[in-house]
Amino acid sequence: MKSVKWAIIYGLAVWAVPFVVAMLVFPLRMADRPFFESIMPVAVVGTTVIFGVLYFKRVEAHFVREGLLLGLVFIAVSIAIDLLAFGWGPMQMPLVEYIKDIGFTYLVIPASTLGMGYILARKLVS
Repeated sequence: MKSVKWAIIYGLAVWAVPFVVAMLVFPLRMADRPFFESIMPVAVVGTTVIFGVLYFKRVEAHFVREGLLLGLVFIAVSIAIDLLAFGWGPMQMPLVEYIKDIGFTYLVIPASTLGMGYILARKLVS
């Protein structure tokens, strides 16, 4: 991996920005749940793309591998923070419910970064 440090820093942002968005639109979770559930993946993908692009500016080779590793770091950071937040306290949620409600959405993260790496690798060949 080109830069574990930057992957973790950007991974924190990939978690934090959608968290802030969720807090801002939280009233929709009860009032209009389908709309809330539509907003959150857009926030996750948008943030992943922004910080993925920033990360890939430093990458010069092995784009697909970097994309996969970056996505795994981003998803690991997000799940680790979520497990701390949702494991106990006022936001406590059972693990199965967490996976179904939040965790599964995070699969868009490595899908996005891997896609970026693939596109960059293809562009290099062309």
